[in-house]
Amino acid sequence: MMMNISREQWGEIVRFGIVGVVATALQYGFYLLFLQWMDPRIANLIAYLLSFLFNYIASTHFTFKVKSTVSRGAGFAFSHLVNFLLQTVTLSLVLWMGMDKQLAMLPVLCICVPVNFLLVRYFLKRGEKKNTDK
Repeated sequence: MMMNISREQWGEIVRFGIVGVVATALQYGFYLLFLQWMDPRIANLIAYLLSFLFNYIASTHFTFKVKSTVSRGAGFAFSHLVNFLLQTVTLSLVLWMGMDKQLAMLPVLCICVPVNFLLVRYFLKRGEKKNTDK
């Protein structure tokens, strides 16, 4: 059974994928860079914050094409706080299980990226049907 997805929704999915790949690559690249000088959880925190800034701007302007508002920014920040906490717990677990610290973020991202998509989409798109001006 095929879901009825509009052309606009397909565009969002593709744009989210592009932004997600770039944001994830930025986060992972910064993580590897900062890992040379600090604990993996601190390296991830700084990398996450840098990726977050890019992700918010790209998500509002490019992915979902919505106006940046305080409410959307707060929802986006909340969704990323949840995602960051999930990443930190998962990273700690993966490191505890003995995975190499250079590779540890890969399974973490596989778990956390889909959760983040659902949260971000919810917070950036909620109430949009009531507000027809973009």
